[in-house]
Amino acid sequence: MSDSNEVTERRRYQREGIAAAGVEFMAGHKNMMQLIQLRWLAVIGQVATIAGANLVYGIRLPLVPMLQVLACLIAFNVASHLRWHEVRYVRNTELFMALLVDVAILTSLLYLSGGATNPFAFLYLLQVILSAVLLRPAYAWTFVLVTVVCLAGLSRYYLPLPLALDHERGIESLYVQGLLICFMLIAGLLVFFITRITANLRAGDAQLAHLRQRAVEEEHVVRMGLLASGAAHELGTPLATLSVILGDWKRMPEFARNPELLEEIGEMQAQLKRCKAIVSGILLSAGETRGESSARTTLRTFLDELAREWQASRPVGAFQYDNHFGTDLPVVFDETLKQMVCNVLDNAREASPAWVAMEASRQDGQLILRVTDRGPGFDSGVLAQIGKPYNSTKGRPGSGLGLFLVVNVARTLGGTVAARNLAQGGAEVTIRLPLSSLALEKESLHD
Repeated sequence: MSDSNEVTERRRYQREGIAAAGVEFMAGHKNMMQLIQLRWLAVIGQVATIAGANLVYGIRLPLVPMLQVLACLIAFNVASHLRWHEVRYVRNTELFMALLVDVAILTSLLYLSGGATNPFAFLYLLQVILSAVLLRPAYAWTFVLVTVVCLAGLSRYYLPLPLALDHERGIESLYVQGLLICFMLIAGLLVFFITRITANLRAGDAQLAHLRQRAVEEEHVVRMGLLASGAAHELGTPLATLSVILGDWKRMPEFARNPELLEEIGEMQAQLKRCKAIVSGILLSAGETRGESSARTTLRTFLDELAREWQASRPVGAFQYDNHFGTDLPVVFDETLKQMVCNVLDNAREASPAWVAMEASRQDGQLILRVTDRGPGFDSGVLAQIGKPYNSTKGRPGSGLGLFLVVNVARTLGGTVAARNLAQGGAEVTIRLPLSSLALEKESLHD
């Protein structure tokens, strides 16, 4: 592998690592919010259990110390909600510490109500299972050790619970009833909580897969830029030679006296100029020399000039252009954006040579461009994979890159590209670009 390829691979792995960490932290935030919800359920359940033990079964419990412990739990949960409502990234260490607080609260309550002899001591299993689901293996095993130490300590140090261990009475035994309640509580909370955590993990995996796919596509754009750069260097000399030869032909007497030949030479020079512009556009669309050809203008002026130049340089039967943007806006545009819109218009012209339409509008702080044609529309398979490289029905080698570049340029600016088939026939491609990204681009050019 060459040095440049090694650098590219290393950067790709770094991007994937950062993306994976971000997805993991966001999933951790969702799981932390689930823990906070579970803690509120635990508070309600503990209050109900203490009240039932005192009022229904007549079991004397140290109410004041137990209520003080519950007050600490409520205060901690309120503080957790306030903190994690603002902070969106939660690390594994922070989940571990939150679970340790839950263990400390449970241990305190069990110490005040019989220790290991209390049937609700099996709630430690709920904590262990949650740690196995939420935490990395090292943290999970540490958590298991902590719960074992707590349970062992409660078997020696605790305030006695006036509860007879009369197992021979079966379901009439208060201890057996406590075990059943504890089992139902653990089972219900596990089903409720783990199903939601599993959904969070699946969503995180799906987002990570999307980010990895996006990183691969962006790397593909970079490779295309390198390939286009090499092609531009190789094509520069023959294109320049052809330009000189055509200029010489135009001045030769044999051609100067022939209007038809002069007209054909002029057409050849125009097409040669277009070839140079296409090569430059591919370079810019692939991400190279971004911003070097930027120019200050207004949005309406940019769109009007783009529509006029495109119509003048392409053989299209009818081109309908409507600019409903409203109040003009000073912005900065470069050839990349121009090439992006022209790619969409070119695709529409290929599908519908007789009629193409473009409409510009403004909505919710976004520039919206709609390009419509009267062609056969998109195949369902192509429509489902819009923006993927080499996704085309043209059947030509290398085709399908136009919309791929369009999607990547729009994505770079924080925008989106959508396509659909129209009920009356034809297709519509909609580009949405946030005006704020254009303003930011303008500011960056002056920095």
